[in-house]
Amino acid sequence: MSRWQWLLTRLTRQLWFRATLIGALGIAAGLAALTEHLAPWDLATTIGSDAVDSILNIIASSMLAVTTFSLSVMTSAYSAATSNVTPRAIKLLIEDRLTQNVLSSFIGSFLFSIVGIVVLKTGAYGDKGRFVLFIVTIVVIALVVVSLLRWIDHLTRLGRVGETTERVEETTQRAIDWRCANPYLGGSPAPANQAIPESALCLTADTVGYVQHVDMAALAEQADCLDSDIHLLAAPGTFVYPDTPLAWIPSPCQDDEAPHALKCIREAFTIGKERSFEQDPRFGLAVLSEIASRALSPAINDPGTAIDVLGRQARILCTWARDQKTDQEPRFPRVWVEALHTQSLFEDAFNPIARDGAALIEVQMKLRRTLLALSQMGDTVFRQAAFEQAQRALERAEQALSHEADRQRLRDLR
Repeated sequence: MSRWQWLLTRLTRQLWFRATLIGALGIAAGLAALTEHLAPWDLATTIGSDAVDSILNIIASSMLAVTTFSLSVMTSAYSAATSNVTPRAIKLLIEDRLTQNVLSSFIGSFLFSIVGIVVLKTGAYGDKGRFVLFIVTIVVIALVVVSLLRWIDHLTRLGRVGETTERVEETTQRAIDWRCANPYLGGSPAPANQAIPESALCLTADTVGYVQHVDMAALAEQADCLDSDIHLLAAPGTFVYPDTPLAWIPSPCQDDEAPHALKCIREAFTIGKERSFEQDPRFGLAVLSEIASRALSPAINDPGTAIDVLGRQARILCTWARDQKTDQEPRFPRVWVEALHTQSLFEDAFNPIARDGAALIEVQMKLRRTLLALSQMGDTVFRQAAFEQAQRALERAEQALSHEADRQRLRDLR
């Protein structure tokens, strides 16, 4: 997607955006009954203003209390996840759609009832208006009941280690699936560690942060404008600082449009303070590995979580070994991108676990089985990366394990 589409997607994942949208719908629903003269029917109703007013007062007071309680529960859940899982996973909890929808419905119901009470007190509603308001109120009550039931079920899992780890795995799996389908971000494959010619023009970053998103369509458009190839150097996940090369073109351009094109190329890179999951599968694997490392710390001492993470990482890397489409036709042939290094994926996924769990035989057994299984999959590079990682983990374990029988058990695994 383009940079603006990506930014819009990020915006719609914010809690305040959804709460504002549904809150506005609640206000509109409260004011809709003022259009009673447009109603095509003529019903004689005996609904008094006191009856509707009482119901609206109940909704207003209860929704305010429920929203306040829900926010306190969310804060506690985020704090628990920060302590027991990893702060990097909190972003996924904050963007949880069910949580945002439920809280937004509570806020929208509260605003609907407040607007209804205010307008009702002014006497602006006629007989048909009060009838319409009563019907809408019944619908709002039904929606609140459904939201409460979903919220109660969701609260039993919110912030738990297993639930949070599951979210990280799903997000990382989506990133891996996307990268398998677009191994070069939709561009052409560039040689690894290609030397930059002295005559090339390098475009550098002007800020410090992580590359969160690269607008490949914008780069392709500017490549056509300059009639030149563009070689990408800073892929999503790269930490950059002023003067870090982002991309280079083979030779300086003398065209009058060149300054604008070079500016557009630099703007195609979205740089932020934190890494994002969407185009950066290495970040997801690193977060999973961080969850396992925290579980292996003496303060938590939960090797079961580390073993669970190893299984999740194995599923993700199986997809990488099986589904890479390196031979597909590039959508942006004039933009050259290096492939995501398989060795880097293995290092992000397994190095911290091999280090922090070196003295735990149950973790090392699971780690070695996982890596040896992965060493039988994929291409030569994938198998070699898995085997090398298994050997490194074995060397760490042999130094950390105090019992010779445990060391021999690891050696006997083939």
